[in-house]
Parts: sequence; C-alpha cells; structure tokens
Amino acid sequence: MPAFLTAYPTLKAGKLFSIRALALLLLSLTSAACTAPSESTTETTNPAPLPVKVVVITMFEIGADEGDAAGEFQLWKTRRNLNERIPFPQSHHDLYYNSDSQILGMVTGIGTAKSATATMALGLDSRFDLSQAYWMVAGIAGIDPEDASIGSVAWSSYLVDGDLGHEIDAREMPADWDTGFFARYTQFPYDPARPEPTGEMFQANPALRDWAYELTKDAPLVDPEALAATRDLYTEHPNAQKPPFVLTGGHIAAMTFWHGALMNEWANRWVSYWSDGATDFVTSAMEDTGTYQALYYLDKINKVDVERFLVLRGGSNYTMQPPGVTAAENLLKENDGYAGLQASLENIYIAGSIVIDELLENWDRYSMTVPGSKE
Repeated sequence: MPAFLTAYPTLKAGKLFSIRALALLLLSLTSAACTAPSESTTETTNPAPLPVKVVVITMFEIGADEGDAAGEFQLWKTRRNLNERIPFPQSHHDLYYNSDSQILGMVTGIGTAKSATATMALGLDSRFDLSQAYWMVAGIAGIDPEDASIGSVAWSSYLVDGDLGHEIDAREMPADWDTGFFARYTQFPYDPARPEPTGEMFQANPALRDWAYELTKDAPLVDPEALAATRDLYTEHPNAQKPPFVLTGGHIAAMTFWHGALMNEWANRWVSYWSDGATDFVTSAMEDTGTYQALYYLDKINKVDVERFLVLRGGSNYTMQPPGVTAAENLLKENDGYAGLQASLENIYIAGSIVIDELLENWDRYSMTVPGSKE
C-alpha cells in the first residue's frame, strides 16, 4: 500500500474522504510547489539587462569577424575588444559586447529590410538596457565626387529614401520629364506640391551631428598612396581630388546599387527636394532609413532615445564615372574592388572613435544630456 494511504487509516470507502479527493489534493500541492519560483531560479532566468552606452551599427563583414580582410565590423571588434559573444538568432549576425566599455557591436546585414528588422529585434531584446545608448552607423558608402574624395567621411542628418515613390520607365515617360521617378501623391517629378514625408525622408538629430562634426573635423585621417590614382581621374571635380577629409551632407538610402552621372544628378535633386533645399546628396548606401525608422518606433515605447542616433559613412567608391569612362565600365570596375574601401574603413574608425571616446570619458554628463542639446 502507498505510504500516504497508511498515514490516513480513515481513508476507506464510505468514510469522510475518497481516494480520488486526496489524489487531487496532492496533485494540486505538487503543482504549486513546482511552479512557485525560488529566489535562485528567478535570478538565473531573469538576469539584470546588460547596460549599453554605445551601439556600433555595421552592415556587413567580408569573411570572418577577425583575422582576414576587414569589412565594416572587424576593426571595431578587434580594436574595441568586443569579445563577449551574445547569440542573436533572430537576426543576421550574433552580437558582440565589452562589459568594461559597454559598447555593443552589431552587423545588421545588407539592405533596408535587414537593417530595420535587426535594429527592431535588438531594441526589443530584454537582455539589454538601451535606454541611454547612443547608436552610430559606421559604414561605407558611395560618395559624390562633386563634394568629396574617396576615403572621406561624412556625418549625415538628412536621410532620404531612394526607393519610396512612383516610377515610369524612361522610355514611356512624358517627353518633358527628365526622370520617370517621382514622389507619391504628386503629378510629376519634383512637383512643388509635395506632401509631408511619410518615410521618404527622416532627419536625425542635427545638433548631435554638428557636435560630432566639430569634434572630428580635423581628425588625422589616413591617405594611402593608392588612392591618388583613382582621385586623379576626376579632373572635373576638385573636391574629388583632395586627400580624405571630414564633412557633413545628405545621405540617400536605396536598395538598388545605382551608378553614373545621370543617376548622380537625380540623387542630388531628390535629396534637395525632400530636404527643402537644406542639403544635397553626399553619400549613398542602402540601410539608414530603415535603421532610423526602427529606432523611431522604439523611441515611442521608451526603449531607446532616437535623438542619440548618428550616421557616419565613409566613401569607398565614387557614385559616378570620371571623364572618358562610361557608367557601366566604371561600375563593373568598382565591383572588382572598391578603390577606397580600406581607407574608408580606417577613417570611419578614426572619426567614430573620437566621438565614442568623448562619450565614454564624460559619461556622467552625456548619459543625461545629449551633446548639442540645451542643458
């Protein structure tokens, strides 16, 4: 006979309790004991979230995260000792963290869709406290030879989407149009009766951008000799022939890797159109409108502070061809290897590190007050 029955001799047919009633009672007590969390269990399953001061946002790595040709992430991982690997299966690439500096490095994957979903996944991840974190895009870009040279780095506030709109093939567009791409809810390209942007343009904190630029405008950027051969081809663009430098300017994000003088002209007009003439196009990439959109939504639920978002892009290649070369020839040549890739990665790291070091060294101040804002 089971032990619990010998302890209760009155449990017989017709007595006060039935075997079934006692069994149910024991089942209830056992279930309660199993589900009641102990103090040690709670601590194990719900650790305190990791505090994050800076999120470095990169988009791709070429091969391994260390020890081979560097993509956007590698210099940050190795030089900032981001050695604590944190699994991140809900996105493109695992996260890496340094518990001393509280810098978190991420690789979103290429394209707006991946950058937006990776940023949203991180922002909703309960393992991290991102309430005071600064977010810095640190990636390569195409650069307009009218504005700067390869290897140069640009801080951007105006982020313009190069995909969202209407488009008619140029072979079918009206004869008086110079492009078949035009804004939604308008009648023709660059229609002055333009609606307010609903995803076509975002403006990251301009005061923070200006603060970052002032801090880095005289940064000692690298200028490898190999850059000169490509720079010298741009005989009609004086800024393209300069050694790398730091500047500010508009950024366009588009999933299509476009190239050429005509597309370059479109990008300048499109950025100027959506920024109401405040800026024109300087750098091009694919992700930053998606990244900003995710942070904007996360800010609404108090997960992040979207005013702490910075975009730093380095010119790995020119966005149009030099004289005497066709757009197709130049694009295919660049696809074999961006002339300014390694220089831009170094210079992104140099300029970005100046900003990060300032934030970390004066964290008591910047944790509470965003640089450039009125205290």
